[in-house]
Amino acid sequence: MRTKLIKGFSKLSLEEKRYFISLFCKDPGNAEKMMDDFLFRDSEQRKHFLELTENTISSFHLPYGIVPNIVVDGKIYHVPMAVEESSVVAAASHSARYWSERGGFKVKELQTEKPGHVYLRWYSEPSQLYSHWESLKVFLLERLKKVTASMVHRGGGILRLDLLDETHLLNHLYKVELVVDTVNSMGANFVNTCLEDIAEGIELFFKTEQRIPADKFQVVMAILSNNTDKCTVSIEASCNLNDLNLISEGLPAEVFADKMAFAYRIAAVDPSRAATHNKGIMNGVDAALIATGNDFRAAEAASHAFASRDGSYRSLSSCSYKSDIFTIGITLPLAVGTVGGITNLHPMAKLSLDILGNPTAKELMGVVAAVGLATNFAAVRSLVTTGIQKGHMRLHLSNILNSLNAPPEKRKEAESWFRKKNVSFNAVKHFLDEKKH
Repeated sequence: MRTKLIKGFSKLSLEEKRYFISLFCKDPGNAEKMMDDFLFRDSEQRKHFLELTENTISSFHLPYGIVPNIVVDGKIYHVPMAVEESSVVAAASHSARYWSERGGFKVKELQTEKPGHVYLRWYSEPSQLYSHWESLKVFLLERLKKVTASMVHRGGGILRLDLLDETHLLNHLYKVELVVDTVNSMGANFVNTCLEDIAEGIELFFKTEQRIPADKFQVVMAILSNNTDKCTVSIEASCNLNDLNLISEGLPAEVFADKMAFAYRIAAVDPSRAATHNKGIMNGVDAALIATGNDFRAAEAASHAFASRDGSYRSLSSCSYKSDIFTIGITLPLAVGTVGGITNLHPMAKLSLDILGNPTAKELMGVVAAVGLATNFAAVRSLVTTGIQKGHMRLHLSNILNSLNAPPEKRKEAESWFRKKNVSFNAVKHFLDEKKH
């Protein structure tokens, strides 16, 4: 079977798709049963979920947890997280509790500009393109009114439309940059619709209005950019230096603060460390975005581009202490939405936003950034004190016991035994094997 291609898979019924895929499994009957078990029981929800994407045969579940007590600008949020890694929610919760009792996180700056581009090749003299730009711009903006009317009514719309010379990158390359504010929607479909209208308008303008031959220019493509370096949120949290004694694992507060600040500086100069440092941030960010039905892939792309904006990959967060005040901060590019798209379609995404009090997109940006900074702070704290594995593997103990099918009475013994011991798969297996004798 694995040597033959299948044609028309998308045209098969759900049952036919499942049967076909199950034949690749060791136990086809069990495979089909699992595919069925992980879909909604309610027929309407089931139909709705199956239509969210192409070739759906089941769903893949993630644990849905809560990080309580994320305080942003004085408001308390209990943040839903969809993530399989046990330590992410635990670390964020511990960190959130500490900062919630010290004023929480404060938004220092927030921008909501979202860009997109129409790329074109111009083979004539550049001056000819620029001489037409102002009239072309008026023509394009007039066309766009029908597309943007609803967004303008909601308080958003087009902020700028510019012609950019990119011939230093590739010969003959220019792009029309559209910058918009999409208010509470993530806005990907809106931006792309606008850009495709612009692309069509450019073709129409030059071919029919200016009679420029088709071989003198070419519209290549129209697409939004996930490099949202002007759709960012900056937040900070601060505490008195002496308060760090509560979480420093026995280190004097000043020693702990110095190690923390230096660890953050390492991530600012060493790309090897920065990649893992930023991954720790995205542990929390992605989990919150998935839970709220937002595009975590776009956030990942934007964040890593932002971390490389000066030519070297650097950390997204910072840490400092001065005059007995210890401060952590982060600046993240976050294009999020609280209306439209999957947020209106996925029942758990709608529940997440309801739990959060149905925030605006700007409020959600602050909350997600706070979760990212909380997970980051917890990870670096572990690194400079007990080490990352101690807490991580203790939280992972339950998963190890599950994988070894430990009976309830042995689980309790193991949890007690490993309370003050290092946890590893082999150590847990050895403990259970010993208890058999």
